[in-house]
Amino acid sequence: MARGEWGYQGLWRGKWCCSYKKTTLIICFINIVIALYVLRSIYASIYVFSRNDLKVVKYTPDQIRNMEESVRIRRDNEPMALVKLEFSRDESVFELPRAVKLRMIDEILRRLRSSDVKGNVSAQREAVESWRREKLEEAKQLSIGRQGINSTILQEEARMLVRVLESDWAALSEEIGLWIPTEIIHKEHGDKPKGVEDEDLDEDVLPGRPPPPECHAELHTDYDGVAVRWGLTHHRDSAADCCQSCIEQAKRAKPGQMKCNIWVYCPAETGCHSPDKYEHKYQECWLKYAEKPKLNFKDRYSEKYRNAHPAAPLVVPWVSGVVSL
Repeated sequence: MARGEWGYQGLWRGKWCCSYKKTTLIICFINIVIALYVLRSIYASIYVFSRNDLKVVKYTPDQIRNMEESVRIRRDNEPMALVKLEFSRDESVFELPRAVKLRMIDEILRRLRSSDVKGNVSAQREAVESWRREKLEEAKQLSIGRQGINSTILQEEARMLVRVLESDWAALSEEIGLWIPTEIIHKEHGDKPKGVEDEDLDEDVLPGRPPPPECHAELHTDYDGVAVRWGLTHHRDSAADCCQSCIEQAKRAKPGQMKCNIWVYCPAETGCHSPDKYEHKYQECWLKYAEKPKLNFKDRYSEKYRNAHPAAPLVVPWVSGVVSL
């Protein structure tokens, strides 16, 4: 009984082991098949993509000629000479040592001071140009080793100076901060009527609306009188408005108060001259009273007055008028 049972159990175990091995082999085989299928799919997709990507576009001879002509035209129109010139300018300016540039600035300033050309643009330009010519000639002599100069450093600096002073002076001037304003030339046209001076034509036309007849406006006139309203703090847009202020003040004045009967207006944008200590500005409107109005100045300041007051203009800039009360 014991042997029979042992045989039966051993046979059962052997069948189970064989079944386990077979199952493992089957699973491995299936995995290999799946892996091969996946690899084949990946390879097929890469192959299809590469074939699509490597498609060759065929052009006709006419299309090829047109493309070559387009490339040739584009190359011909490239401003290579200008680009090379700009690069050469930048290199020639900025390769100068800082010490050389500082020496040049000092020499130019000394030349301008010694030439006494303050305020004269033409003389300043001529002084700088004279310095440039002299410096260029000196640099040329140094670059060829004359004047007993054998130092290679000085000769190298001289060669750079020759190149810069001859062809790149404008760029170098900008680099070292040298700027001289353009000279403005005023041309005077001789189309004035004979016997008429400039000052006679300066302010013959009043700005703004014209004063009405009752204002009795007089150009280049300054009347005297007691100030009813100070013009330093009383500005009006036009002579007509100043006159209107005088008329309205006379209407509103209470009994015993002075009524305005003289208005004096400054129409000059640069201000108006007066012998007092104040600075009279554009659009000042003085309201005055005088029982018998009399003139301070009319038309022109006398030569004697201008000798005593050098800042006085030739023509009286004020506009005045006497109104009836």
